[in-house]
Amino acid sequence: MNTINDTICAPITANGIGAISIIRVSGPRALEIGDKIFIGKKRLSDSPSHRIYYGRLINDIDDVLVFVFRQPNSYTGEDTIEISHHGNFLISKKIIQLLMEYGARLAEPGEFTKRAFLNGKIDLLQAEAVSEIIQSRSDVAVRSARKQLDGFLSNKIKVIRDYLIEVSGLLELELDFVEEDVEFVDKETVVQKIELIIKQIDDLLKTFQTGKYVYEGINVLILGKPNVGKSSLLNRILNDDRAIVSDIPGTTRDIIKEEIFIYGTLFRFFDTAGLRKSTDIIEEEGIRRARMLFEKADIVVHLVEFDNIDENLNDFNLHASNKYIIKVVNKIDTLTNEQVSKKFSKDMIYISALTGYGLENLFETFKNFALEKNVYSEDLAVISNVRHYEALIQAKNSLINAIESLRQNFSNEFVSVDLRKAVNSLKELTGEITSEEILNSIFAKFCIGK
Repeated sequence: MNTINDTICAPITANGIGAISIIRVSGPRALEIGDKIFIGKKRLSDSPSHRIYYGRLINDIDDVLVFVFRQPNSYTGEDTIEISHHGNFLISKKIIQLLMEYGARLAEPGEFTKRAFLNGKIDLLQAEAVSEIIQSRSDVAVRSARKQLDGFLSNKIKVIRDYLIEVSGLLELELDFVEEDVEFVDKETVVQKIELIIKQIDDLLKTFQTGKYVYEGINVLILGKPNVGKSSLLNRILNDDRAIVSDIPGTTRDIIKEEIFIYGTLFRFFDTAGLRKSTDIIEEEGIRRARMLFEKADIVVHLVEFDNIDENLNDFNLHASNKYIIKVVNKIDTLTNEQVSKKFSKDMIYISALTGYGLENLFETFKNFALEKNVYSEDLAVISNVRHYEALIQAKNSLINAIESLRQNFSNEFVSVDLRKAVNSLKELTGEITSEEILNSIFAKFCIGK
């Protein structure tokens, strides 16, 4: 059975061929095992922390640099060595085999970060941020994950938790003086304090959708009648001939999905079948899928031509949908200035998918959507996954129950139980209270070597 007392090893750089690769060894026997396989001018077990030594390995597979980190001043909080060698996966494999021959075992996915958490180097929110940094695909996602790793969200949670513990302490103190009938704080004041905590939790819950935009991207659905230029617009946005363009109506039958980064944010575009009545079962299926995607879209680009500028797409009930609708007039290159001026509207964006005219205005509108959703905010603590959201919901529900008990003049014992439940929910967020099952679920999503 694997335990935290094992000494573990794994490559911490990606597999493949490159200038260098690095293998990490962490655990109580890291320095001892290092001495058995490394030949240099100094024994690693005699080295102070944060030193680098040049030498070779006993199997002569490569010359290496060995980095020494003594506990607690290492990534995991344990004695650690990192072996830097030429970047060939065959060399990595032979070094790993050598380490395992002398008593190390291969690390499980995320085990280095799990040990950092168990050894108090980081909390659970910060540990999750490590994985998010690795998997982030946009500038804003990297910045958000970096803030979480720095403890930005953890500090917000701890402030709420500490204030809640303070309120709970006042009620529990009264229980010690119940026979003296002493009241340290009136119940209405306690209700106000709890309501303040609920508001702080609500503020965090509101960031959950922002977190989805940051880490998963913003879904943009391009809708319109056949031959209005949807595929041409997608190709122009991507600067690539991704979708087939034809004068024949109904060319696009399936959903075409592509991704692009705009102002550091990931946008996911969906080109759909032209909306019309069709007897072609394949085209009709494409239209059905467009309707399904409408529900999941964050932004809808309603593409029209100048002659149908007032088109409404009744099948989608755009105005009643509460969607972020951008009405875009295409083929502006075919019109005269006089024609445009007659029907010009500030509520529409005029473009030419053929020439690229007006595309910067469309991109600016995408950016404005992201700004409205706080995607670029530098001072916002973002809830980034379902575990965070559910823990906060549990805490909020417990606080609502506590207020209800206070309103009904229940004993402080009942109120204190609900407040403690709320505190525990917040502690589950940071990992102060957690089960092995939850930890295994979180760290199983990490890559080996992290």
